Amino acid sequence: MSVANLVVLSPCDGLLPGTIGAVSITETTPGRITAILPFKGQDDAVSVALKSALGVGFPAPGRSQAVGDVRTLWVGRGEALLMGADCPDLPGAACVDQSDAWATVEITGTPVEEVLARLVPVDLRAATFDPGHTARTLLGHMTASVTRTGASAFEIMVFRSMAETLVENLAHAASAVAARS
Repeated sequence: MSVANLVVLSPCDGLLPGTIGAVSITETTPGRITAILPFKGQDDAVSVALKSALGVGFPAPGRSQAVGDVRTLWVGRGEALLMGADCPDLPGAACVDQSDAWATVEITGTPVEEVLARLVPVDLRAATFDPGHTARTLLGHMTASVTRTGASAFEIMVFRSMAETLVENLAHAASAVAARS
């Protein structure tokens, strides 16, 4: 009987990192990812429990919160992702481990807004989308979470099965922007 030798690979293994023009795309590893869905009427209690245990509360729509490597990220009505920490006991919420479900990349560089404007139907310019702002939106034909992490930096999350498509779309858009420079 032969024994399988399984090797754990990240979603973007062999695809990243990459630099195209002035844009860099790298895979990030946010650690444990837990979906948190407060039960009806428990939003405030869940936020207080999170804040007490980890220093971050349940984020407002379109926002994220961070303390060190621990973050909460709004991903839809009544749903947030806790990233970078084990989920504390939250009796007022359903908590589901999604650590292996996501591909997470960071895209940086001065033309990053122009690159993302080719793919995302949301105004991501710094004048309207500050660091910590997040949107669950389309990126090309995929649903994605797009979060501004700095002046010229965004974190993008898609389901793991879409990792290759995400990298291809970002590289194609970055190439088009670089060709215009």
